[in-house]
Amino acid sequence: MAETYYTIGMAGHIDHGKTALTKALTNIDTDRLKEEKERGISIEPGYAPLKTEDGTHVSIVDVPGHEKFIRQMIAGVAGIDLVVLVVAADEGVMPQTEEHLEILQFLGIKRCIVAISKIDRVDGEMLELVEEDIRDRLVGTIFEEAPYILVDSLSGKGIEELKTAISQQLKQVALRDAYGSFRLPVDQVFSVQGQGTVVRGTIYEGAVQKGSQLTVLPKGLSVKARQIQVHNEEQEAARAGQRTAINLGGIEREEISRGDVLVTSDHFLVTDTIDIALKLVDRPFIPLKQRAPVKIHTGTSEVMGRIVFFDRNELAASKKEVLCQIRLDEEIVVRRGDRLILRRPTPVETLGGGWVIQPKGGKYRFGAETVAKLEKIKEGTPVDLLADILQKYIVLDFKELIQHTSLDEAALKEAIGEALSKGILLEIAGQRYSLLNSFSKLTDELKERLTAFHEAFPMRPGPGKAELIQGFSAVYPKPFIEYTLDQAAKDGGLKKADQFIALGSFEPHLPKQWKARMEQIVAALQKDGLQTGKWDSYTTGTPIPKQELLDLTFYLLETGQAHRLTEDVLIHHTALDQSAAELKAATGQAFTLKEAKDVLGVSRKYLIPFLELLDRLKLTVRTDEERKWTEI
Repeated sequence: MAETYYTIGMAGHIDHGKTALTKALTNIDTDRLKEEKERGISIEPGYAPLKTEDGTHVSIVDVPGHEKFIRQMIAGVAGIDLVVLVVAADEGVMPQTEEHLEILQFLGIKRCIVAISKIDRVDGEMLELVEEDIRDRLVGTIFEEAPYILVDSLSGKGIEELKTAISQQLKQVALRDAYGSFRLPVDQVFSVQGQGTVVRGTIYEGAVQKGSQLTVLPKGLSVKARQIQVHNEEQEAARAGQRTAINLGGIEREEISRGDVLVTSDHFLVTDTIDIALKLVDRPFIPLKQRAPVKIHTGTSEVMGRIVFFDRNELAASKKEVLCQIRLDEEIVVRRGDRLILRRPTPVETLGGGWVIQPKGGKYRFGAETVAKLEKIKEGTPVDLLADILQKYIVLDFKELIQHTSLDEAALKEAIGEALSKGILLEIAGQRYSLLNSFSKLTDELKERLTAFHEAFPMRPGPGKAELIQGFSAVYPKPFIEYTLDQAAKDGGLKKADQFIALGSFEPHLPKQWKARMEQIVAALQKDGLQTGKWDSYTTGTPIPKQELLDLTFYLLETGQAHRLTEDVLIHHTALDQSAAELKAATGQAFTLKEAKDVLGVSRKYLIPFLELLDRLKLTVRTDEERKWTEI
């Protein structure tokens, strides 16, 4: 059974016992900062692993509750699968409880457990009143049917029941897909002495391996994953849903910050203009003017921008969804469907939230026509949905497409047929589909990689197939890479030789820089015929680098220009051909060792390895004291 990974969040008002409850569940104190110890509140999100009986891997995020730390709270819950809403029995629903509820719903968190904490501080009657108050507040929200657990972190009451409820709720949460392109929004950055820069975050999608080449967006910086840790334990890889720390090579601490995103592919857009579908808070607020400054929270980024309306000049409280645009002061990384929170910078307040309907917005005219256009983008045709999902996951089968697009079987079949007829889609095998653009893109990338390899190693037949597939597997599914390789080979763009892959037009050759010197070495080998010296005697003293000499050896053997007599002795193919022809002409169908020595006139030092080479090449077959030619 595949391992599963989830991240859950502790949310609620300050001092309602989130940190104590996290410690009761995990035995870990998430208030790790000195300032947090001194002030008694959580400033940064804290993280701890929760061990469940069914083996599910769970990370708990303890997000700050104080009003001033709402931005850290948003960054903390952006990647969670389930929220535990903590409400103290002696205080009930408080202002930050309300704001956290709004934010959680805007971020699309669908599952919630209500944990009424500090139950030992109140009597049964008060407990009933608090629970009734919470239920009234949750009426009409997505958390209306949330289970309630009564807990006390100090005495341990209800902790096991809460663990059970967490396991039950997580079984109903859809797994994050580790098959798509890797994306980790960074929420913490720090340095470790002797190790360098370390970032933390929750992996939104995809997987990352130790040694992977990554890109920091939106800055476009290339880095390497030198080490991966999950809750202080070193791992070879991490996948979607896991809280992960990555030690990055090739970057200084000052070059990366919260809000940056680590990716392994160029499938992600960097943008400063996003089209959004916005829902507003269910309370009055000071109307927002056209092009008013706003603050956007999405993923772990927090960016200022200006809001642009196309059907009004002022945004007042309303229950209707608003299609609008945010023009940001700096670039961010988002995909269609990503959730966001909209806040007013002054006076500070949450105004609403929504999702990105188009990551790369354009400049549109004011009026109903633009709103209709945005509505169409928001809804998307079945073919649009199909293309959007396959852009993200590269290859999916029919059943997976139904799950991801939410189209029924008939509608999906119609969309696939339309996309195939328009040349948008490829059917790979067994009702598995991909975009033609993805196939073309990977084909180009393979050719670029092979071109670079051939330029760097002109004497090699090409990289190994397994090595090539591994190099692209962090971005593309392996079956898709193999399909692309097969198709490119059929088209003649690539060719396969044993386990090696090369460009269709490529033939191994000597590098220009060392060609003359290498030809001198080969000529010397050829001149010595059968009585050749040790191979390194031909290369001693040459300025040719050691790796190039190793490649030369492999090149001569693979192309049949030389053969190995012994481990450290080669002969030129002309020496083999001439000596074999001379021996064959003089001996007829078979010959003995003495006859071969008389014909070739060489010592046993050369003769025995030469005759064994004839056997290996299947030119002769040894029987007792004789060797027979396989062809006469």
